[in-house]
Amino acid sequence: MIFRQLFDQTSGTYTYILASRPGGEALIVDPVLEKVDRYLTLLRELDLRLVKAVDTHLHADHVTGLGALRDRTRCITVMGEQTKADVVSMRLADGDRLTVEGLALDVLYTPGHTDDSYCFVLPDRVLTGDTLLIRGTGRTDFQNGDPRQQYESIFGRLLRLPDRTLVYPGHDYKGDTVSTIGEERAHNPRLQVKSIEEYVELMNNLKLANPKMMDVAVPANMKIGLQQEAVARQGWAVGGAEALALAGRPDIVFVDLREQSERERHGVIPGSLHVPYPELAGQIGEGGTLFALARGEGRTLLFYCAYGERSAMAVQAAQDSALAGSRHLEGGISAWRSAGGPVAR
Repeated sequence: MIFRQLFDQTSGTYTYILASRPGGEALIVDPVLEKVDRYLTLLRELDLRLVKAVDTHLHADHVTGLGALRDRTRCITVMGEQTKADVVSMRLADGDRLTVEGLALDVLYTPGHTDDSYCFVLPDRVLTGDTLLIRGTGRTDFQNGDPRQQYESIFGRLLRLPDRTLVYPGHDYKGDTVSTIGEERAHNPRLQVKSIEEYVELMNNLKLANPKMMDVAVPANMKIGLQQEAVARQGWAVGGAEALALAGRPDIVFVDLREQSERERHGVIPGSLHVPYPELAGQIGEGGTLFALARGEGRTLLFYCAYGERSAMAVQAAQDSALAGSRHLEGGISAWRSAGGPVAR
């Protein structure tokens, strides 16, 4: 496995790049906007293709690189389903798996630092975001933080991982890079409490100043969605009602870009073709199935996803491949449901 830990000195943020092999798919966790060029250089040097950019939560101390990475690589943006961000391509829930080629990370919902905090678990390590830090824990005094929830997230979930599990946090301010669950259980001063009430008392009396970037970072990080209006102005978008009117026509192919786990949880538009977004490039190029349907059979491709972000990028890519009739469902399957469209399980 390729595993790189990168550091932003200004905000004390750790960013992680993971992949199963050189030349394969990669994901990045907690990218910082100012470091995007550095990430892209490293990805090129490692011969990796970025397919997912993930934030563990809505950050208050730096502006996320999710939007910039999406715009420059057409990767999928990912956050938890509780996020207040306007649009992300994929929203995860507790118990899901975050996957790229050859890697699967177990998804843990760990509220407390914020109400949208998540951790990601591999067999030998855990990316803890701001929930569990090295010899510390994430503050709980803003963004719907809750010390009781954080206690349950840490003691009820993270500390139940094997002691040898490596801990890779989202931040550090002392120069530490990695710990273990066993180390933190034994030596983290905030974990030496005897009860949840003692932990709540401790966290409620930290008296920390707000992050310096908070007033800038939080509003910016809530507005990272791809501007689907720009795609609509090109005439490449259809709304839910219009898509419903097109359903069943033999010249229209609905193409579902979501992952199988999303399809199983939320259902599908009946009769749609499944092409997961990471496989799109091969399918719209000459020799691909979608290319053959659009160019060979003269059918119109109508892409859809969860919220319209992946489909907006897909229709742009299809237009670049001279599949001029392609369209996307603005607002995703949510817009389809709102228009009264049927959903099959």
